[in-house]
Amino acid sequence: MEIFNYLAEHNHEEVVFWSDKTAGLRAIVAIHSTVLGPALGGCRMWPYVSEEDALLDVLRLAEGMTYKASLAGLDFGGGKAVIIGDPARDKSAGLWQAFGKFINSLHGRYITGEDVGTTVVDMALVHQSTPYVVGLPKTEHGSGDPSPVTAFGVYRGIRACCRACFGLDDLRGRTVAVQGLGKVGAHLARLLAQDGARLVASELNAERAAKIALELGIKLVPPDDIYEVKCDVFAPCALGAVINDTTIGRLRCRIVAGAANNQLADDQLGFELAERNILFAPDYVINAGGIISIGSEVGAFDAQTAWHKTSAIYDSLLRIVALSREEGVPTHLAAHRLAQARIELVKQEHAFFAGRPAINPK
Repeated sequence: MEIFNYLAEHNHEEVVFWSDKTAGLRAIVAIHSTVLGPALGGCRMWPYVSEEDALLDVLRLAEGMTYKASLAGLDFGGGKAVIIGDPARDKSAGLWQAFGKFINSLHGRYITGEDVGTTVVDMALVHQSTPYVVGLPKTEHGSGDPSPVTAFGVYRGIRACCRACFGLDDLRGRTVAVQGLGKVGAHLARLLAQDGARLVASELNAERAAKIALELGIKLVPPDDIYEVKCDVFAPCALGAVINDTTIGRLRCRIVAGAANNQLADDQLGFELAERNILFAPDYVINAGGIISIGSEVGAFDAQTAWHKTSAIYDSLLRIVALSREEGVPTHLAAHRLAQARIELVKQEHAFFAGRPAINPK
């Protein structure tokens, strides 16, 4: 991987590596942009196959957070952290203390939180070493687990996509294939079931899958079979890059709309989805409920407003679909243009005020 070329092409501001052998910590923080405000994004802990895989993941995730915050109307930039390790075996109080010191060394340019493989309890331990952490337990005056808010935003986004495709946002009788019944996927499945959707799902954790399937009447399929389920909506709610050269030809859906980050392995696949007449809900738009939720924790707005702003993902997606059709471009490109337009506007405002002479009081 040609790191400097990638950073230049995608306009990342900073990438920092941190190693603490005693604590067993190997971490990377990527700050994509601080134009709109301090970079905000969660910490993912995952047993990456290679350090290069971890680096590429954090770079892509950080960039997505920039656009997510921009389209959600938040005054935050985009950043992300990854810890190379197995969340089931490698966590310790020492690791979280070391990670907190790492975050503190960035002096507020990056604010961390929970993500795949990490929890609000982990973030409480990180908070012992740094104030630059959100997604804390409600007992510590935090916003708690953002998964329910994220799921609600995806649910609202799915309804908007159904309206765009079918003329109605009614989910009764619609078939939704949910990939992953983790923290967000399970909450989403409950919301969809309440609206009368027929659910098919896959989940690597067999015990969790069986429990949720029994609760909601979900039909379970093996993980690799989920792509070929004939459905109205395919909802990826696990890891990224699930829409790739191998899987795209297997899809039998009309809409791709889910909670996973970086669902497209390559941006070119967004064009191919459009050619196949499959509506794609850009992931950083539809899954913005999480960042909106933790935004309430740093005083940007209150929890009730966070739910209201998350509900507005419905309108954001309809606006993106309208722009996509008007300009004849795929939805991922239309979303990028809208996000980048706000960022460029703020850049121009910064440049204007930076160039004005200081006013000397008389």
